[in-house]
Amino acid sequence: MIKSEIKNNTGIILLARPEKHNALNPELVNSLKNKLNEFELIEEVHSIIISGEGDSFCAGADLEYLKLISGNSAIDNYNDSKSLAEMFLMIYNFKKPTIAAVNGPAIAGGSGLASVCDFIIAHPEKSKFGYSEVKIGFLPAIVSIFLIKKIGEGLSKQLMLEGELISGKRAYEIGLVNYLSENVIAESINLANRLNKNSKDSLIFTKQMINNISNLKAEEAVAHCIYLNTISRSTNDFKTGIEKFLNKDK
Repeated sequence: MIKSEIKNNTGIILLARPEKHNALNPELVNSLKNKLNEFELIEEVHSIIISGEGDSFCAGADLEYLKLISGNSAIDNYNDSKSLAEMFLMIYNFKKPTIAAVNGPAIAGGSGLASVCDFIIAHPEKSKFGYSEVKIGFLPAIVSIFLIKKIGEGLSKQLMLEGELISGKRAYEIGLVNYLSENVIAESINLANRLNKNSKDSLIFTKQMINNISNLKAEEAVAHCIYLNTISRSTNDFKTGIEKFLNKDK
């Protein structure tokens, strides 16, 4: 279901169902969750890249699985939705920086998978993004949370209500995609290498800070950031970094 390796302090995860356009089913979701848990515990891994094997990033829910869930009970559908939500939250809250290398179509849940990553690098022509759930009487319910966080309510309504596909270039223009590249894996590795040079502790604290303060009132956000500032100044990375900076200045 997935393939993985560690390269230069970066964990690389490939969705490996190319014959199904890397569509999501329970087995793939569980495999991805297990690998995320593994990479989070490995000190050597400072960042992760998620991509798809073959010509697609992720086509969303597997069509055969969609046929099965159409006959599910409410409890079955709740548990299935909960498992998918857990995967998205695991990536969104992953302590280390996450990069989606979108090599081809990222449709519905596939777009959601990309949007929960900290960075999206996409091929300008081959990649496609779309929230097509409305076309089959479904809802982009869980993924909507993360899309709105990335690009705002207005553009999210446009994508989710129209349900049309947009190119990687258009996704870049509206702020969904961070970088365009014709070699998304190579560019993702370059980005990961740049991130890996930064303080690991600072990356973790900064990512947590952004996630936590985005929906807080200004006063609550300031109080939270004061706490984070205090904690960060006690880390070895901070003390070593300050010493290096002062010595360099001299």
